[in-house]
Amino acid sequence: MTARLHDPEDRAHARHGMRPLKELMSFNEALRIATNLVHPMDRRETAAIGDALHRVSAEDVRSPIDVPLADRAAMDGYAVVSRDTIPAGKTKPVTLRRIETLYADGVPRERVAPGRCTVVATGSMLPKGADAVVMVEDTESEGGLVKVYSPVRPGENVSRRGEDIARKSLVVRTEEVLTPAKVGALAAIGRARVRVYARPRVAILTTGDEVVPPGKRIRAGQVYDINSHTIASVVRENGGEPVLLGRVPDRLEALHAAFKKAIANDLVVVSGGSSVGEKDIVVDVLRSMGDLLFHGIAVKPGRPTALGRVGGKAVLGMPGNPTSCLSNCYVILAPMLRRIAHLPPHERIVEVPLAKRVVSAIGRVEFHTVRIVEGRAVPAYKESSAITSMAHADGYIEIPANAHLVEKGERVRVTLF
Repeated sequence: MTARLHDPEDRAHARHGMRPLKELMSFNEALRIATNLVHPMDRRETAAIGDALHRVSAEDVRSPIDVPLADRAAMDGYAVVSRDTIPAGKTKPVTLRRIETLYADGVPRERVAPGRCTVVATGSMLPKGADAVVMVEDTESEGGLVKVYSPVRPGENVSRRGEDIARKSLVVRTEEVLTPAKVGALAAIGRARVRVYARPRVAILTTGDEVVPPGKRIRAGQVYDINSHTIASVVRENGGEPVLLGRVPDRLEALHAAFKKAIANDLVVVSGGSSVGEKDIVVDVLRSMGDLLFHGIAVKPGRPTALGRVGGKAVLGMPGNPTSCLSNCYVILAPMLRRIAHLPPHERIVEVPLAKRVVSAIGRVEFHTVRIVEGRAVPAYKESSAITSMAHADGYIEIPANAHLVEKGERVRVTLF
């Protein structure tokens, strides 16, 4: 659903030969179209478990072994026959004879018979005959004899075979994100490699004859390329692989050629050229090469955002202003990318009181960046060209289109970056 907005800014653009954004789509509708345009990818690859952290499993993994492979000591101490220790107390210990010493990698040679015990380290195999381990803190050793001051029950301080992971049990499921613990579980069953979904490749283009790569000399009238690097960072954070294709001159034929190259990837993001100036040509190229699904969203910042489809690939046209670009990367690009990458929605939200009143415009969703200071949300937004609006912020609050202000002290939900 779209809302027609006639404001003074649009009329000024029209007087100066620009093309104003007359039809603004609601944010929720734009997000729905954007996420429905992309689909979870089928491409898979094999990753070493050392490189598998935060990847998404593309297979069910079952254990070929029991973990542990045998009953083992869960504490440093003595492997015993538990019934020998029943009479033990702090003033009347039970005395056992030590027959063997085992380390974590040792294999028992002696059976533990009643009245005897074996020294064990944490992780040692439990000798035959023993059914419990007495912690070393509850014992006293004198020569070949061991005094036990506390009784133990059968199975106490023992890790049973298969207690952690049983043979043939499911260790990792398809589409599970590989956390440090899951990587550890794969290592525990001896897996050195795992099938994962490939990272979506995201082509990143920048338009604007005034844009200069960081590291180059700059002169008045030029700006350093911020957006390529913030977009690439959001792509990496959300399971993708950025492919930086550099700056494209503000010419139709140059952008046309760049799009042809870019759509070899899974998703295309272009910053700049989606606004209302005479040189803002991304929308023209999208129309000529494919479908334009929307141009203009009722949000602040980030109103002049476009979405199209070229060669079956989604092309997201971001505003050139750094804050507008990065804001829409978080709220539109990230959900699209996480869907392609088989990643779940990623939202970390805290609820805190607002430190200062925030005024909003009726008719569009506004995203205001905030810092969390002493448990309160302090507004951090400056303007759409100020990257510090984001760099000095901890997250953002969303003000609905039907609200015109949020009062100081009102509790707000902050989505953390």
